[in-house]
Amino acid sequence: MTVETGIRAALLDDLESGRVRAAVPDPDAPAGWRVHAEVKAAILERFRDPAIATWTAGPFTFRDRAAVPPRDLTEGSWRVVPGGTSVRRGAYLGANAVVMPPSYVNIGAWVGDESMVDSHVLVGSCAQIGAGVHLAAGVTIGGVLEPPGARPVIVEDGAFVGAGSALLEGVLVGRGAVIGAGVTLTGTSRLFDLVRETVLVGTSESPLAVPPGAVVIPGARVLEGAFAERHGLSASVALLVKDRDAGTSARVALEGALR
Repeated sequence: MTVETGIRAALLDDLESGRVRAAVPDPDAPAGWRVHAEVKAAILERFRDPAIATWTAGPFTFRDRAAVPPRDLTEGSWRVVPGGTSVRRGAYLGANAVVMPPSYVNIGAWVGDESMVDSHVLVGSCAQIGAGVHLAAGVTIGGVLEPPGARPVIVEDGAFVGAGSALLEGVLVGRGAVIGAGVTLTGTSRLFDLVRETVLVGTSESPLAVPPGAVVIPGARVLEGAFAERHGLSASVALLVKDRDAGTSARVALEGALR
């Protein structure tokens, strides 16, 4: 049996146990993360199986691809609160992680120890959420399956992502960073750093990386040109307004009892 065949055969169990990941921390890799393209390719292969199956859990009925069924959540130290949450097989849930309803955690995602996935949150396929992270209500963490070598969305340890924010297309949020409510970041977004007076730019080959400890809020930029000036047009942008300090940490802290 080839290595690739072994990955495919035991894929879901290995993802759920944490034995394999779609991406792993690696100080020698770009932005400190190494993508396991073969794992993402194996996940994609499961979606090519057209067989459909039906599952029942309590009052809920699921009908989906047989190769990507719902996950069994009866064992583990995490909490998945009643109310309509769904976790697909192949998603990793760390010790004492909490998933509030209704939320969705897709195949290949990693949710680290002590992290909180709040209500109405999507954790997309292969997204990597570190330990002690809080994804506030209504956050969208986009899935990145194709191409297999592309970096998934990553939120490192201790970060806070505010309500209604969206992280898409391989964005990396550094350790301890704070993303304010309503911020949207894509892989090719520009992040205007007011502290160091520079502009951080992402590309399709090297998606945007938010520095560790950064505090990012939504802002606006006046558009140039006569038409834009005549109509008073501006575009939404992301602003890095400060580095995280004790005051910021206090405002985004989550009571331990809630975890």
